[in-house]
Amino acid sequence: MKGLTNKVVLVTGGTSGIGQAIAVRFAAEGAHVAINYRRSKEDAAETDEMVHRALEQCVHDVEAHGVNHILVQADLAKEDEVQRMVQEVIEKLGGLDILVNNAGIQVTADSHEMRIADFDRVLAVNLRGAFVAAQAAIRHFLAEEKAGVIINVSSVHQEIPKPRFLGYSVSKGGMQNLTRTLALEYAGRGIRVNSIGPGATITPINRAWVDDPEKAADVRQHIPMARAGTAEEMAAVTAFLASEEAAYITGQTLFVDGGLTLYPDFRTAWSSE
Repeated sequence: MKGLTNKVVLVTGGTSGIGQAIAVRFAAEGAHVAINYRRSKEDAAETDEMVHRALEQCVHDVEAHGVNHILVQADLAKEDEVQRMVQEVIEKLGGLDILVNNAGIQVTADSHEMRIADFDRVLAVNLRGAFVAAQAAIRHFLAEEKAGVIINVSSVHQEIPKPRFLGYSVSKGGMQNLTRTLALEYAGRGIRVNSIGPGATITPINRAWVDDPEKAADVRQHIPMARAGTAEEMAAVTAFLASEEAAYITGQTLFVDGGLTLYPDFRTAWSSE
């Protein structure tokens, strides 16, 4: 992609899945990559080991492209950690050109039974954390009087309601307006802000339905292209939006969903003829 070589990119939530694929894709394009991960005392030992293995694989794949890279730890729900993370990237890699807000969590519960603490936690990571990181990146772009790019990894669920995942749906709806508002506010300063909206994607977090033939078939029947996407496909679109090939695009969400947002139940007419 044009214009990505030697750019400094920070990818939040880069330990696995879409985030890992994005980090590796930018490295393949010749960009220097900062890979954010969350590891804290709150993490269970098993989860910590999974994160460690995923980080090792991601670093291995990035190193294969011969670019500079660093690992930066931060919990996106904590403002001070996010601000420290961005500053660490700037200091260690000599600046920041592209921020990819990929980190996200979800909590499953019937909405009438969802704990307020869980709702708050999802919004704190998915939406508030993305804003804090974007704010820190924009401050850097403005201070250096240079152009910059922010890509938010949203979801088809910024438009499609997702029962039992209320916090997640609300956070992604908010991310849509975060993208549009920041894009409008800073377009005249050379800062572009866009989102990608992944649909069903084959990642480790989705193994529950990916590895279950019955559940996988149920997912596919809702997708006009009749298959789930891959993390690498999401990464390719992210790289495009960050590149000079997309220099005239800002404030948009590009859905990468196999047609999931096309109201697939309307593939055949049922009321107008």
